[in-house]
Amino acid sequence: MTETVGADTASSSSTRGHGETAESGRKLGLRVERIYTTEGVHPYDEVTWARRDVVMTNWRDGTVNFEQRGVEFPESWSLNAVNIVTSKYFRGAAGSDTREQSLRQLLDRVVTSYTAAGLDNGYFASETDAEIFSHELTWMLLHQVFSFNSPVWFNVGTPSPQQVSACFILAVDDTMDSILNWYKEEGLIFKGGSGAGLNLSRIRSSKELLSSGGTASGPVSFMRGADASAGTIKSGGATRRAAKMVVLDVDHPDIQEFVETKAREENKIRVLRDAGYDMDLGGSDITSVQYQNANNSVRVNDEFMRAVETGGDFGLRARGTGEVIETVDAKKLFRQISQAAWECADPGIQYDGTINDWHTCPESGRISASNPCSEYMHLDNSSCNLASLNLMKFLDDDGSFDAQTFSKAVEVIITAMDISICFADFPTEPIGETTRRFRQLGIGFANLGALLMATGHAYDSEGGRSLAAAITSLMTGTAYKRSAELAGVVGAYDGYAQNASAHQRVMRKHAAANDLLRTVGRSDAAVHEVATSAWQDGLKIGERNGWRNAQASVLAPTGTIGFMMDCDTTGIEPDFSLVKFKKLVGGGSMQIVNQTVPRALASLGYQPEQVEAIVEHIAEKGHVLDAPGLRPEHYEVFDCAMGERAIAPMGHVRMMAAAQPFLSGAISKTVNMPETATVEEVEGIYFDSWKMGIKALAIYRDNCKVGQPLSAGSTGSASSDKTATAAVVHAGPTRKRLPKKRTAQTVSFAVGGAEGYLTTGSYPDGGLGEIFVNMSKQGSTLSGVMDAFSLAISIALQYGVPLETYVGKFVNNRFEPSGMTDDPDVRIATSVVDYLFRRIALDHLPEEKRAQLGIYSAAERSAQVAATDYGTGAPAEIDVEGLRSSVGTAPTVNAKEVAVASPAPSSVGSTSELLEAVTGFATDAPLCFTCGTKMRPAGSCYVCEGCGSTSGCS
Repeated sequence: MTETVGADTASSSSTRGHGETAESGRKLGLRVERIYTTEGVHPYDEVTWARRDVVMTNWRDGTVNFEQRGVEFPESWSLNAVNIVTSKYFRGAAGSDTREQSLRQLLDRVVTSYTAAGLDNGYFASETDAEIFSHELTWMLLHQVFSFNSPVWFNVGTPSPQQVSACFILAVDDTMDSILNWYKEEGLIFKGGSGAGLNLSRIRSSKELLSSGGTASGPVSFMRGADASAGTIKSGGATRRAAKMVVLDVDHPDIQEFVETKAREENKIRVLRDAGYDMDLGGSDITSVQYQNANNSVRVNDEFMRAVETGGDFGLRARGTGEVIETVDAKKLFRQISQAAWECADPGIQYDGTINDWHTCPESGRISASNPCSEYMHLDNSSCNLASLNLMKFLDDDGSFDAQTFSKAVEVIITAMDISICFADFPTEPIGETTRRFRQLGIGFANLGALLMATGHAYDSEGGRSLAAAITSLMTGTAYKRSAELAGVVGAYDGYAQNASAHQRVMRKHAAANDLLRTVGRSDAAVHEVATSAWQDGLKIGERNGWRNAQASVLAPTGTIGFMMDCDTTGIEPDFSLVKFKKLVGGGSMQIVNQTVPRALASLGYQPEQVEAIVEHIAEKGHVLDAPGLRPEHYEVFDCAMGERAIAPMGHVRMMAAAQPFLSGAISKTVNMPETATVEEVEGIYFDSWKMGIKALAIYRDNCKVGQPLSAGSTGSASSDKTATAAVVHAGPTRKRLPKKRTAQTVSFAVGGAEGYLTTGSYPDGGLGEIFVNMSKQGSTLSGVMDAFSLAISIALQYGVPLETYVGKFVNNRFEPSGMTDDPDVRIATSVVDYLFRRIALDHLPEEKRAQLGIYSAAERSAQVAATDYGTGAPAEIDVEGLRSSVGTAPTVNAKEVAVASPAPSSVGSTSELLEAVTGFATDAPLCFTCGTKMRPAGSCYVCEGCGSTSGCS
């Protein structure tokens, strides 16, 4: 917690709290109070540290992508967080003594830079306050309470330029010099691994004349050159694809051509693929596909949307004169936009009227574009640095949200974010000038979906939306209150005087929206009460001091930094699925049930025995339908983004609408729709979003893109990554027949008194190629069914279906006959099928694969028993959750996870792939270009659980 004090002692206590100047005229400094830390104890001394080995491999081919051994992290940090932070954020040449080896070095590098800049620029009342600020910032980062965006970890405290922003907006005018400069500036930003957006509407259309008398090329033509440039820089070694946003106003004469660009390219991909061209990702012919490196959005104004509503005409205007040069049917154009989005997920929509109605600086220019993920919206040639709070860190044991501590944490974080602008470098001088003049910040949060589930709120419910809105209002209200206090310490932003009236108007709009918020429970009511106080105090302070920052908050994707904080959910998103993929030390993996589920069940009043049974059901089925003892009215609490009970598209839109009035910027989010969705439904979402006051959104209809990377063994799964080029599987599977003479083995068996024979035939290399099961008399129904079953399995094996896939599906099937067997390796079977595939696994799968499936021979089980700690009956040390190091630490077992953990299928490398394996639902997401695993959605971007790479902003 911080307050402000003057250099002389005559300043009153009320003055100290409100960020004004002291009576002597001297500037006030911040007096910082402790939130988490203890005086005389450094935050590092309050945690237990452990050494870990980080070895990251490509999931597909087993090659090592990164290796660093003996790194130091708190024991509480997960293996995934350690891997990602070590590989992404540690600085120094790999393998050298200069490379960072400890999280302490990383945090010290960043926090020391922030603290020193704060002292140098007059933010703190004394060096003691600066030290407390340093300790609080360190404690929160150490305990994963929040994280800065990735550029901070990449650059701050290093010899590199001190770039702290992840979000950029460029500008382009209707001159060739400006257009070529756009290519250059965009390339510089892409080279640094960041993304940028811009609006092309100033460029004359292809229906207008040049001063020389010729016809202009139009913005769509120039998009081709920019797309090629982005693709080239992407392929030149960047760690992720170039991320960019291209916006065109709906009244631009070339709007119809712009709308159809990507849909036409999708048709091209289909034709070329069918003609035999190499359209695989990275294929020799893929470069003929254009416009694939950008997200496209149409900027619609209120005039257009009202014309859509009433069925009127709409004028397309010349760029130079503003005169109407063509009139179109608004409904027809709106249908064209929705049709294109239905076909290929582009374009998205940005609502110009809503965006500029909440603009704090209209006297300095309109908001015309956004960053690639659509959450940052402000002036052209500007940037925004981000930080996100982990909401689960503020959930008390009684299920209440700790609004007071949350508010204090926001004060410290927003102070640090503003300090960073004092020393930050920028990719271009115009961006630097605008950012230093307006000091745009983007505080946000992650783990909302986990918080709602843990507190027993359905994501798509009045209670869930009310709590989310109250938290968002508290965050932004506190951020602006602190911004007003900072204005009294180090001055308002330079552009404030010119925009004072507009800025104050927007602050009153936020406060009025907070007053209109209707709470439905005790938790959200308590948060709302604190938020109301923050807005009231902030308005009073701002009227006296102005504000330090032109904007304060956004809701970003939180991809890589979400893993750094060990968040279950990203940004504003619901939980992705109830079953999760978790890596183990040593290279194994487990599938576990999301640990938010037991907490949610407890908050709903279920007893431990009921919780255990429900969790076991989820572990097996991947959903809560028909879970034993779970009341149907509670099903909605466990609805997720994907799976059996996926949240309806409008559920996502309603959540966005609940949070939007309390954000300076917008929300990074793509609304997923089922493959069966209609164009009319897309129209409905785009229209309703305008009515509900959302600033921007995009939709993705499952499997709508023809060209997309597919994960191995999941041909029904397609990428929704808008930045991805095309890749399709155009060769069918090939059958590998067994030789005429082959090795075979016959086993007699008895299951629950029913007898039979299993014969297996093998390839020369030992691989299983066929099975025959003989039960009952020839000609009987059972015999016929088993013959057909054996034939189906045999043909599938010869076409390359992995044996372990069948074993994973058929073991534990329950039906009669079942019970005791005469096989010493499989003493009890839940069915004949369960026995057959356990026996086949024992005979034809290697031990490591069987271990992942939980199948052991009698000799192997005896060896495990021999490894037991005698006297206690406890198993020897087993690292089930994979959170402990193999270097100098003793692994422990999480009792909750032991009850719900099971080996992950060997073909699975991420939660997306696990969800496909467990539920059969296809998850539309691209493969990671770094490690090969299937990514998962994070806002309007995608993030890799394996290595932390993202498809857009970070």
